Amino acid sequence: MSKANAPSAKALGALRNIGIIAHIDAGKTTLTERILYYSGKIHRIGEVHEGTATMDYMPEEQERGITITSAVTSCQWDPCMINIIDTPGHVDFTIEVERSLRVLDGAVGVFCGVSGVEPQSETVWRQSEAYHVPKLAFVNKMDRLGANFEAVVDSIRTKLGANTVPIQYPDGEGDEFKGVFDLVEMRRLEFDQGSSGVKYAAHELSGEETARLESWREKLIEAAAEEDEEILDLYLAGDDVPTAKIREALRKGTLSQRMVPVLVGSALRNIGVQPVMAAICDYLPSPLEVPAATGIEPASGNRKSFAVSHKEPLSALVFKVAMDSGRKLAMMRIYSGKLSAGDTVYNVTQDKQERVARLFRLHAGRREKIETAFAGDMIGAAGMKFARTGDTLCHETDPILLEQIADYKPVISLAIEPRNSEEAEKLDEVLEKYLMEDPTLELRRDEDTDQIILSGMGELHLDVVLERLRREYNLEPRAGKPQVVYQETVASKGVGKGEFRRELGGEMHFGGVTLSVEPRERETGRKISLEVDFEAYPGPWLEAVEEGISDGLQSGVVRGYPVQDVRVRVTGLDRQDGESSPVGYRMAAAMALKDALRKADPRLMEPIMWVEIGVPEDFVGEVVGLLGSKGAKIENMLDRSGQKIVQGLAPLAGLFGFTTDLRSATQGRAAFVMKFNRFDVLE
Repeated sequence: MSKANAPSAKALGALRNIGIIAHIDAGKTTLTERILYYSGKIHRIGEVHEGTATMDYMPEEQERGITITSAVTSCQWDPCMINIIDTPGHVDFTIEVERSLRVLDGAVGVFCGVSGVEPQSETVWRQSEAYHVPKLAFVNKMDRLGANFEAVVDSIRTKLGANTVPIQYPDGEGDEFKGVFDLVEMRRLEFDQGSSGVKYAAHELSGEETARLESWREKLIEAAAEEDEEILDLYLAGDDVPTAKIREALRKGTLSQRMVPVLVGSALRNIGVQPVMAAICDYLPSPLEVPAATGIEPASGNRKSFAVSHKEPLSALVFKVAMDSGRKLAMMRIYSGKLSAGDTVYNVTQDKQERVARLFRLHAGRREKIETAFAGDMIGAAGMKFARTGDTLCHETDPILLEQIADYKPVISLAIEPRNSEEAEKLDEVLEKYLMEDPTLELRRDEDTDQIILSGMGELHLDVVLERLRREYNLEPRAGKPQVVYQETVASKGVGKGEFRRELGGEMHFGGVTLSVEPRERETGRKISLEVDFEAYPGPWLEAVEEGISDGLQSGVVRGYPVQDVRVRVTGLDRQDGESSPVGYRMAAAMALKDALRKADPRLMEPIMWVEIGVPEDFVGEVVGLLGSKGAKIENMLDRSGQKIVQGLAPLAGLFGFTTDLRSATQGRAAFVMKFNRFDVLE
């Protein structure tokens, strides 16, 4: 796309914004590396297992061989310009997947040819369904011992509820895997290993191969016929169906999410990657073929949207913020309008004006400077002070607030403290930068110990933060053991009264507040209502009461954790002429709240995790017993691909070190994944 000229509708129609999604170790990054190599974007294939993958550019990613942060890149595969986000597969980094899916038009789900649908691939697939993202499926690692294409296709259909339509079939499996059969054009594709798969040839099918593929070809034609009556007529008449007609029907079915075309290959062995690139162009949508991003008009609250065009007013969503050499880089998807370096834009979420100093097209850890970006682009912007993940950028003259990215609650915390006073100031500054990058991190200070309490999505998540502190800033704070993050609530109604009278700065300050607290349903949050005569009290007093309650709810009476799922009703205010003040009412409100909480049967809520364990049938008893010892409640037991799947809910506190215990109990043959479900009181 030209750096200076506005894109035509044709250029927009050839743009693809896609993500690569999957369970950890399914081969997402390996596939992305090949896509970049074959498109000429990079000139040497990087390997995850060697720590040289282009998209895993953080040292922590290279050392661990996993993707931690979503990396954005782009490449050209005629006739399309493809923007790609390579997302993490580890459950601790779910937010990275969530915010990527929010701005994508299509996705490629990668599945291991041996393991099929794994727990985290199921999670990210469901996330993509929530955002109505059309998808392709790529069955990878077909060269592995135990690979079974048909079993994987069946598991995608049964576990994910996807209408799978194989458009390829493997030529052999495991050690015998040597190529791919194209069911659309009925030919065999052979990839030249001497050129690392750059060269590949299409061969006519033998009679035996045609007969072997006949049933799969029929299934493909039947799926296409459901989208196109002309294909159905040709099929029933026994006539050949033109390849172009099949592709049109597959595209129609994919865009409507009625089907998922399935491809096959081995990215590590350089087999089957170019057909995936062609399928991205053929079957996944351009920005013009997805519903326009909708939001609300801030003043009226009415629904609002702009067409995908550079001629429309600006609307853009910041889906990620990264700190690079101390400078903030905001990554955004432009849904409408255009944005140029030097423009001043309105951050409607923060209600602030922002100046965009520079714009970049992104390639993992590298950047290419551009002057202007247009509707459909995914770019990086430098120079903005206030932008955070989920913010909407627009023009103040035509504002729109786009739907924000889902919020995630940290479930695990770590106490850290600097080694000396010099490190203390720098540590605070660096952690603030990390909080800006990662909305799933939280920070607070323990009032008793003055330690910094860092909270995140899991042990690996916090471990990566500590590694980054060491590597990027040479900071090595002392760290305690990971602890569970709790919340507090109440089980009954309680009434409290608070009275504050004190001389401060030579003046008397008084406030008297009576209020009640009562429980609300789980995950409904807090609600504060002032049930007093508003005209009888000055506005600053009432505001001070609300502020005192809001502050007080940050620290409960059981162990000092935030209080959730409560309703607070302020039922009375006492006054003293000449002494009543906002300071007095703020302090009195906090005192009344603590009094009411103590009388309302306060309870501790802990993170409850959804756990899923895949295990051979011989070890089901051991798994059930182990879960029981951890306080878990079994919800389901399923059969899946010859394994038993045990699903349940368990308090996070009991799951520390669980992976090691599970490995010992099952001779290392169980697969385990967990994700946050809710905060709740354990009965």
